[in-house]
Amino acid sequence: MTTTTQTSATSLLRFATAGSVDDGKSTLVGRLLHDSKSVLADQLEAVERASLNRGQETPDLALLTDGLRAEREQGITIDVAYRYFATPRRRFILADTPGHVQYTRNMVTGASTAELAVVLVDARNGVVEQTRRHAAVAALLRVPHVVLAVNKMDLTEYAEPVFAAIAAEFTAYAASLGVKDVVAVPISALAGDNVVEPSAHMDWYGGPTLLEHLETVPVGSDPSIEPARFPVQYVIRPQTDEHPDYRGYAGQLASGVLRVGDPVTVLPSGHTTTVAGIDALGRPTDIAWAPQSVTVRLTDDIDISRGDLIAAGPAPVPTKDIEATVSHLSERPLRVGAKVLLKHTTRTVRALVKEISYRIDIDTLEQRDAPDGLDANDIGHVVWTRKAAASAAASSAVARAA
Repeated sequence: MTTTTQTSATSLLRFATAGSVDDGKSTLVGRLLHDSKSVLADQLEAVERASLNRGQETPDLALLTDGLRAEREQGITIDVAYRYFATPRRRFILADTPGHVQYTRNMVTGASTAELAVVLVDARNGVVEQTRRHAAVAALLRVPHVVLAVNKMDLTEYAEPVFAAIAAEFTAYAASLGVKDVVAVPISALAGDNVVEPSAHMDWYGGPTLLEHLETVPVGSDPSIEPARFPVQYVIRPQTDEHPDYRGYAGQLASGVLRVGDPVTVLPSGHTTTVAGIDALGRPTDIAWAPQSVTVRLTDDIDISRGDLIAAGPAPVPTKDIEATVSHLSERPLRVGAKVLLKHTTRTVRALVKEISYRIDIDTLEQRDAPDGLDANDIGHVVWTRKAAASAAASSAVARAA
């Protein structure tokens, strides 16, 4: 099986921006869109008019992404702003996420599907608590690539020692989180230095511009590394004269590679069978790999419904207890005994918080006792157990499943 890593013009990179308040995330995204010629003329005219109305002589490129009225009035990003753009080398979907600690949950939303996170740091302030929090969330969500964009270098006279110190501190912190790929780029989003075009003020920097890195970073992975996991989303039984006995199970392959003839286990029943056929886009195929959406046909007629899992290779062991490191998003504190809903692919079950093992100190990464549970934006280790009855109260905790 060959790797699905891509860098061609047909590949798509999903990435998110993150960082502390006023680090310049929206300005960076606006500069990226503007300098890559991804802004329509009428959009730029609207930004110019809005900037003049606010007494600004030059266009405020942050207005290209801060679309909510409250965002423009307060000068902060509140919601996640998604933007699509393309260059001759690659297509992009970016999520401009809020920097304020109150809106960390929105950063989690924006980064949950990202393959790369751009973490901004104000060169005057260096790495701050929210920078570490966003790096920790990116690591928790298993974002494989991180770019440290040291912004506002123009306000530090483009000093190389300032950039080097910040890059060294952040890289060491990211390594302690398990982030393996970190690239640091000195930029000025306001002036455009090293965003799309190389900076004339930082000849000491020999690396790529931000856009060059985004265009060339490898995306995707080899699906054959992980065992095949196929959650069933829909059972297809047309029962027509043309296909009187057709029974297929439609869904998206979450991981691994599935081939015709592979032995599989259906969970939670534990029944075993083999793959009789695979249909992709209405046509039969011998092989499917993550994240393709396909229909799987099995040799035996087994009672399978939405929410069941078809697994090849070593089958996962069913359990009533689940443990994970999570980012707690709800304003309501998470306490032992709290009722929650756990969603795994297409199945949702009631559960109880059995144990909160520890809370992670964002500054030191030390594991600290959490006798009072987890508050909003805390990151900690939680154990749940399945609950058989009673309704579940709303409580949010997010982690990317293995």
